[in-house]
Formats: sequence, structure tokens, C-alpha cells
Amino acid sequence: LFHSCTPVLQLRDLVCRVTDGIDDKVLAPETVLKQRKNAEKSAINSSASAGLTKEQRREKRQVIFKRAEQYVKEYRELEQNEIRLRRQAKQAGDFYVPAQAKLALVIRTKGVNKIAPKPRKVLQLMRLLQINNAVFVRLTYATTQMLQIITPYAAWGTPNLKTVKELIYKRGYAKVNKQRIPITDNSVIEKSLGRFGIICVEDLIHEIFTVGPNFKAANNFLWPFKLSNPNGGWSGRKVRHFIEGGDAGNREEFINALVRKMN
Repeated sequence: LFHSCTPVLQLRDLVCRVTDGIDDKVLAPETVLKQRKNAEKSAINSSASAGLTKEQRREKRQVIFKRAEQYVKEYRELEQNEIRLRRQAKQAGDFYVPAQAKLALVIRTKGVNKIAPKPRKVLQLMRLLQINNAVFVRLTYATTQMLQIITPYAAWGTPNLKTVKELIYKRGYAKVNKQRIPITDNSVIEKSLGRFGIICVEDLIHEIFTVGPNFKAANNFLWPFKLSNPNGGWSGRKVRHFIEGGDAGNREEFINALVRKMN
């Protein structure tokens, strides 16, 4: 009987109150004590690091604010330059032909059923794996030929600055270690693209919209956008071309109106 009660007595001694004349102490398990010690140590380290980087954060915010101001000025100058050239051409009785677009937004409009192998492979290369997925594409001769192959299964056009901003701010997710991470902070961008000089969302938008030298890295950093079905539904048969009353193919600047409905 004595031997059977021994573990019970030992457990009772572990959790009982021990009086040493001044304070009452509760004996805690060794693992709990280690956890508390580690938590205290990590709290001290995090507070120390936060105190060290406070000035650095303030300086970084100032740099980001200055960059954003420069980008706004640059966008305004581009817009005013276009207006000036149009007016000059009109005064001279000529037509103004704008520069060829460098950026396209491609939206997949068809599912996975009944697609030939070649268009399926092109959609896979463009990372358009699901219906209503959207990606930015640099317009070159090669990508234009690829877009012609997937004409019945995708809609594309030239997005404006507002469309690029709204997509990244509202639907933007980052690809970090092959995982889909929400862009909740500029630090997410800086960790992946800091070596390219892209440290904030405005840098990312500028690199995408202007198709800068680091466009490939910036575009691969963005996870394909997952859009909703357009408000009011699709117009008629989706596989028909846009100019025939459908939704597929190149719609140039009218892609912006479609994105407003789907975003």
C-alpha cells in the first residue's frame, strides 16, 4: 500500500505550497520555467531591437514619401506631355499616334475543359492557371504571338495607372518561398526586392507601370491576381472576340472598364 501511494505523494509534494517563513511559493515544472525564461529573453531582445531601429524607420518613411512624390510628378509629366502632343497635332491638322504600349494585363476567361495542348501550355507559362486569374505581361513580339494563341481563352489590354494601383493595393499578394503572402507591410516587399531598389508599394507600382529594368523580378514577385466575375456578368459568349460582341481577345484601353467590374 505504501509503495502504491508513493507517486501520488510525490505529485502532491510537487504542486503543494511550501512555506519558508516569508513567502509562499508554488513549485512549477521545469519546462514551464524554461518557457517563461525564454519568453522574457525574447521580449527583452525585441524591445531592444525596436529601440535601435526607431530612427531607421523614420528615415525610411521619409525616403518612401520622397519617392512617392517623385513618382506622382513623373506620372503628371507623362500625362501632360501626351496632352501637349495631341494638341500640337490637332493644330497642325495631323493625327497623333501614341507610342506602342509596353504593358498588358491578361485575364483568363475560360476554365480548364476542352483546351488544346498548345494554348494550355501558353496559359501555364503566363501563370494563368485558374479562371479569372490576371497577370501583367511585357509586350514584345514573342508575348504578342503567345497572346494570339490564347485569344479564345483570355482577354487583355493596356492598363492605366489607376488600374495597376487598384489591383496591387486591393488584390496584391506576394510570392515568398513559393507561398502566397498578403502585402500588409513594405517590409514584405523590401525583403524580396530590396536588392533591386524596390522597398515599398509605390516602387513596385512604378516598376510595373513603366516596365522598368527590374520588371521581371517585380512581376514574378506578385502572385497572379484572383479576380471575381464581372458585375452584370459577361457579355454574350465569352469565346467570341471583343469586337464581335464577345469578351475574348485584345480590347486595348477597354480592359480598364472590365477590371473595375471584376476588382
